[in-house]
Amino acid sequence: MSNKTPITYAQSGVDIEAGDDFVRDLAPLAAATRRSGSMDQIGGFGGLFDLKAIGMRDPILVAGCDGVGSKLDIAEALNNFETIGFDLVAMCVNDLLCQNAQTLFFLDYLAVNKLNPAQNLEMVKGISAACIEANCQLIGGETAELPTLYASGKFDLAGFATGVVERDEVLPRFDSMKAGQRVMGVASSGPHSNGYSLLQRVLKEAHLGMNDDLPGTGHNIGKLMLEPTRIYVKPALEAAKYVHGYAHITGGGLAGNLKRVLAKGLGFDLDVSLVPTPDLFNWAVKEGWVSAQEAFRVWNMGIGLVAIVDDDAQALGNFRKPFADAGFQVYDLGVITDGDAQNVIDTKFGLK
Repeated sequence: MSNKTPITYAQSGVDIEAGDDFVRDLAPLAAATRRSGSMDQIGGFGGLFDLKAIGMRDPILVAGCDGVGSKLDIAEALNNFETIGFDLVAMCVNDLLCQNAQTLFFLDYLAVNKLNPAQNLEMVKGISAACIEANCQLIGGETAELPTLYASGKFDLAGFATGVVERDEVLPRFDSMKAGQRVMGVASSGPHSNGYSLLQRVLKEAHLGMNDDLPGTGHNIGKLMLEPTRIYVKPALEAAKYVHGYAHITGGGLAGNLKRVLAKGLGFDLDVSLVPTPDLFNWAVKEGWVSAQEAFRVWNMGIGLVAIVDDDAQALGNFRKPFADAGFQVYDLGVITDGDAQNVIDTKFGLK
């Protein structure tokens, strides 16, 4: 017999009991997200969802995943973790709506050096709140303590969403897309969850920190950086019958994401000069830290969602109404054109 003292999992940095306690604590947050089709509670080996219960005729499943990226650094620096949970859900469900899919359920993956119950629950509170807003169920997930992979205090957060759409209602509708249709844009709430590496580099070069005010605005930088990503799901799904294509404006900017939903042989002429630019972006470009071309290639520049809609007063009015009812500003950005030219103008920044 060996006289060695047996090593426990807890001594290696993983606390099973703390993990069990954490799952029990988040159960009420998950339960608050229940919707039609929900079947079970957190804690099983898999999450169940009854597709028949929501009355689909000819359902197509749509799935997507995303993360929060280096916005996590900002949350850590400010010790504010609830907004990034909201961001996580928003980035996933906004992608799914672009195919006219209602999100059914969401799973999260949280990997940490060591569980911090208070901090980790703040993240799940944000996830739960966003799931409620997007009408999807937090059906499960995974929390992993990985002390050999993550440095002390470090973590990563990812999300996985599954939605459904009727086969004959899938977007984009390439066969009905044509020159002359309008490109409508819905305002963003700020940087959302893209381009934070560039924002952080600019702020570092400008010797500005999260507790400073952004020059010329009087607004706290940390608050601007943590503004939650806007969730467009409810108004976008309501307006979808008037839409030929939606694009979620994330990394790649306005032009880069709009071209992903264009039918072959089509381009666009857009003028976004009248769209208010979020303070962080406006400052970075006006002060010369980032060129207008680079800013429009990386950031949303004030537009979080675009739609292609018929150039018809009734169709445009019907499209605008759900967004107006939700308090979201809508802008007429331009027109779909024949050919493959993709032009974006913003005279505020000399972008031509």
